[in-house]
Amino acid sequence: MLAIRMQRNGRVHAPVYRIVVQEAQRHPLSGRVVAEVGNYNPETKKVVLDKEKVEFYLSHGAQPSSRVAFVLKKEGIKMPKWYKETPQKQAKAKHADKLRKNQPKEEPTPVEEAPAESAE
Repeated sequence: MLAIRMQRNGRVHAPVYRIVVQEAQRHPLSGRVVAEVGNYNPETKKVVLDKEKVEFYLSHGAQPSSRVAFVLKKEGIKMPKWYKETPQKQAKAKHADKLRKNQPKEEPTPVEEAPAESAE
């Protein structure tokens, strides 16, 4: 099965990604790439795609990664009917009952006034 995924290039702290088609079982950095269909620069948000190649591989069953699918949708490429979006993960607190916002409200105790010193 083919996968469309991002392959990291660039320098330290300055990544640039190639959008490649490769075997799904291979590691992204293995170098065995079927086709390079574009690139993405996250600093400038610039995307360069060969839309014809992307649509060709999608129509022949290449599965895009979740991040690549997000980029493809922004570029106006329609996803096939069989593509299922990955649901957004919901963060859960480990001990939600211990959070301050989940504690019962404490009623303020009335402060008793100190007896006034008698004027002599």
